[in-house]
Amino acid sequence: MAKKPQPADRLEEECRSVIPILMQGMVLHAHSGAYMVQDMADASLQPTLYRCILKGNLKKEFTYSEGSNVRRVTRTRRARVADPVAVGDRVAFYADGPETGLIVEILPRESRFARKGFRGREQTLVSNLDTLIVVFACAEPAPDYWMLDRWLASAHFYGLEPVIVVNKCDLMPAAQAQSLFDEYCRAGYRVLFASARQGAGIEELRVALAHRVAAFTGPSGVGKSSLLNAVQPELHLKVGEIGLVTWKGRHTTTTRSLFPLEGGGWVADTPGLRSLALPEMNRAELAECFPEFDAWLALPCRFHNCCHDSEPGCRLKEAVEQGAVSRRRYLSFLEIARSGTGGQT
Repeated sequence: MAKKPQPADRLEEECRSVIPILMQGMVLHAHSGAYMVQDMADASLQPTLYRCILKGNLKKEFTYSEGSNVRRVTRTRRARVADPVAVGDRVAFYADGPETGLIVEILPRESRFARKGFRGREQTLVSNLDTLIVVFACAEPAPDYWMLDRWLASAHFYGLEPVIVVNKCDLMPAAQAQSLFDEYCRAGYRVLFASARQGAGIEELRVALAHRVAAFTGPSGVGKSSLLNAVQPELHLKVGEIGLVTWKGRHTTTTRSLFPLEGGGWVADTPGLRSLALPEMNRAELAECFPEFDAWLALPCRFHNCCHDSEPGCRLKEAVEQGAVSRRRYLSFLEIARSGTGGQT
């Protein structure tokens, strides 16, 4: 008995169930080797999310043969990055179920924010972003300017726009809080003063985030999640308290997630960091990460290979002596350079 012909749409549906369809999506959440990926072609108000795992070869690095028309793998080793997929990555994946999939390719990144992770392996925290929101508190915990300089230098190195947000401004008079970060205002940084508890500065923060892809970063306990909850209350991010003995924050955010904003754009909440190891860079590259140095670095020093340290005739040192450049920021530059974190001279 001849088989009854099936409608074309049913045949197409059956083929799709047998042959996976290659899709493109954006990684919204990463935790323990699992990734929540949003279908980029789904323009609905509640797009489908797929819980994906990573194809095995994306976790490895391959060395190929040379001098032959046929490329052969001559060496395989574990990837030197802590996690090859980051929140914000555009990926190609196969949907092998209604809400599950397999990531087979990581599409080229336009930008990223990374740190050195466990055993020196690089970890990209967020990719394809425009703005890095660096959150510090004016008190509880007290601001560590030397640490803030590292965050800002990292943002400049990766080509991101840094915005400093000073939280907990309800703990002291406004003039006092502003004086604590005056040198950054004079250096040309955009500095926003806010209080997640009282709602001060939240509207200005919303404007800074609108139609951007941004990541919140900074030390533990400064109120990053509280600020995001104030910007968009339905996020319901977990917040913690400050330890009364150490006055240091606890890690209330332990995973990386990317959230859509009502005003347009995306924002990532990242785990608080106790320290930030800078990427490898030479001293000239490090100096370019301090924007207030630019006008003085454009002038010729006495020595063409000046390290802006102990050499006579250094234009940057002259600017510090004249008060045109913050002495503390200059000393911070020297500390990073001499520690070796900023690379060799």
